[in-house]
Amino acid sequence: MAALLYIHGFLSSPLSFKAQQTREWLAANRPEIDYHCPQLSPYPAQTQQLLEQLVESLLPEPIYLMGSSLGGFWATWLAEKYNLRALLINPAVNPQEFMPKYVGVELKSYHTDDIYHLHSHHIDEIKLIDVKPQRLDNYWLLVQTGDETLDYRKAVEKYAGCEQTVEEGGDHAFQGFERYLESGLAFLRSH
Repeated sequence: MAALLYIHGFLSSPLSFKAQQTREWLAANRPEIDYHCPQLSPYPAQTQQLLEQLVESLLPEPIYLMGSSLGGFWATWLAEKYNLRALLINPAVNPQEFMPKYVGVELKSYHTDDIYHLHSHHIDEIKLIDVKPQRLDNYWLLVQTGDETLDYRKAVEKYAGCEQTVEEGGDHAFQGFERYLESGLAFLRSH
């Protein structure tokens, strides 16, 4: 059975709006696709291990990736490591640039009561897995210019040569994401 792995963003969870939209849309329209959206830690080494274990438990079945924000960073790493296709929604391209401002600050998950504390070694961990996209046909980038959290131009630059949709306005949540669920899945399955 094919699987779709939705990778949520920094301090987010499987309860995020886009994760829920994706789960519900698949259940209604593509029930044959197994949906996975694990709760990820902001600690890179833990997240790396969890995602590797999950992907390897699903192989050799087809695996499709969707990643939002920091989830787009993780989806890129998985796409390169396992030659998978990925739909990236307002992805973080250099998390090592924004993570230092969270070091030493108490961080709370957006959807749970979980509390985290980042340390400088977590930035070193994320640097070790930062990859440049090599398999350009494996990516479809969705960005909105109104993203208030990340500079969409950095994603456009990093994923130059990949399928790209740049929409004027919008925000970091990517307004109207549900419009891309069907075409996004078709892209992911066309590998």
